[in-house]
Amino acid sequence: MRLVLLGPPGAGKGTQADYIIGKYSVPHISTGDMLRESIKNQAPVGLEAKKYIDKGELVPDAVIIRLVKERLGRPDARAGFLLDGFPRTLAQAKALETTLAAMGQALDAVLYINVPEEAVVERLSGRRTCPCGATYHVKFMPPRREGVCDKCGGKLYQRPDDAAEAIRNRLAVYTKQTADLIEFYRKRGLLSEIPGDQPVEAVKRSIDARLAGR
Repeated sequence: MRLVLLGPPGAGKGTQADYIIGKYSVPHISTGDMLRESIKNQAPVGLEAKKYIDKGELVPDAVIIRLVKERLGRPDARAGFLLDGFPRTLAQAKALETTLAAMGQALDAVLYINVPEEAVVERLSGRRTCPCGATYHVKFMPPRREGVCDKCGGKLYQRPDDAAEAIRNRLAVYTKQTADLIEFYRKRGLLSEIPGDQPVEAVKRSIDARLAGR
C-alpha cells in the first residue's frame, strides 16, 4: 500500500498515521524525521538541507525530493509506505510521480483529512501547555484545576501559534499552498477525502472503507 497523507494543521494526521502504519504494516515516512536523521548522520543531502535551515530558509524542492527518493529506495519501503508532509507542492507531487514511475511503482491513494476551519481553530486554540511539557485542552482534556498542571502544579499557558488569529493565518497559507496539489490528485482519481470533524474511530473506519480493495 503506497499512500500519501494530507490535511491541515489540527486535522489529527498524527493519530491516523499511527493507525495506518500499524494496520497496513508500512513505514511512516515523514519529511521532518528524514531531515533530522539525515542531518544527524551527516549525509550529504542532510548537510545541504542544513545550510538552508540554519539560515531560516525553506529547504528547496530539489533537496527534499532527493531525500525522499533516497528513503523510498530502502528495503522497508519496497512493499509500501505512508508519506506524511510530502508532497507539499504541485512540483513535489509531479517529482514524486516521476520518481515512483522510474521505480516501477505508483501511489495507491492520497488520503486527505479535511476539517472545517472553525473546528481546527477550536482544536488548536484550546490547547494549553505546561513548562514541564504536559499538554491539555480546555474542552477535550482539561486539567483538574483550571490553568494548573495536574503533574507538576505549574501554570498552563497558550503558545503564541495556538492563538486563533495565528491559526487562521496558518490555515490560509496551507490552503493556498495545497489547492493545486489536491486538484492534481483529484484529477488522477487518487484523492480520497476523509471528513476529519468526526470521532477518531469514525475517521479510522472511513479510511479503511476508502482503502478497501485498493
